[in-house]
Amino acid sequence: MYSFDSRVRYSEVSRDGKLSLCSAVHYMQDCAIFHSESVGEGVRELKEESRVWLLSSWQIEVGRRPSLGERLNISTWACGFKAMYGYRNFVISGEGGGQDIRAYSIWSYLDVSTGRPVRVSKELMERYGLEAPLDMEEGGRKIQIPEGLTIRDEFPVQRFQIDTNGHVNNAQYIQMAAPFLPDDGEIGRLRVEYKKAAVYGDRIQAAEKSGGGKHTVVLGSPEGQVFAVVEAVRRGACV
Repeated sequence: MYSFDSRVRYSEVSRDGKLSLCSAVHYMQDCAIFHSESVGEGVRELKEESRVWLLSSWQIEVGRRPSLGERLNISTWACGFKAMYGYRNFVISGEGGGQDIRAYSIWSYLDVSTGRPVRVSKELMERYGLEAPLDMEEGGRKIQIPEGLTIRDEFPVQRFQIDTNGHVNNAQYIQMAAPFLPDDGEIGRLRVEYKKAAVYGDRIQAAEKSGGGKHTVVLGSPEGQVFAVVEAVRRGACV
């Protein structure tokens, strides 16, 4: 297990003064990167090995969102490996000490030079270690795209959205979808499926459908290629 401490900054809160979901995702992503750095599989080492971990999906359960100025602990651990996949849990805890935000994620291990997945070696598994998974109801990696989507907006990929892998960072898709989702305080569960990496120069259409407490945003190209699917479920909704 790897963890680090922080504090909720003003730049990280939504209009209600509590940690935004996008900021929570940034924290969890940073924690995963720090964990990899600590076991000798950081950004530099992966680049030298022509390898990369690409995020395939998020499933995030939102309990209490910590408030501005509150001290945080962010933790992560590997909870499983299978072929070219790694499975990782996260917990964000505020000053109450509870598991305020919990997440389950799936990552794929790729050879950058070929663009093909690579089996995770036993040695690599041992570096990360393995801990028991959180008791979470797993929604699966794939999100069903509903029929009858309505196109809400179209916009270009910006330079600031590109990360060290040369494509749109995973948290940026959540930021793109946010205008078409309920306010953070109304969301009890957030799922994201990443299908194809968008790059600088791409244009993205945001299409949305909501009903029964579920809101789905599909981020894709005008030609129909899907980059990511974001699904938010309102608190208390039975879906």
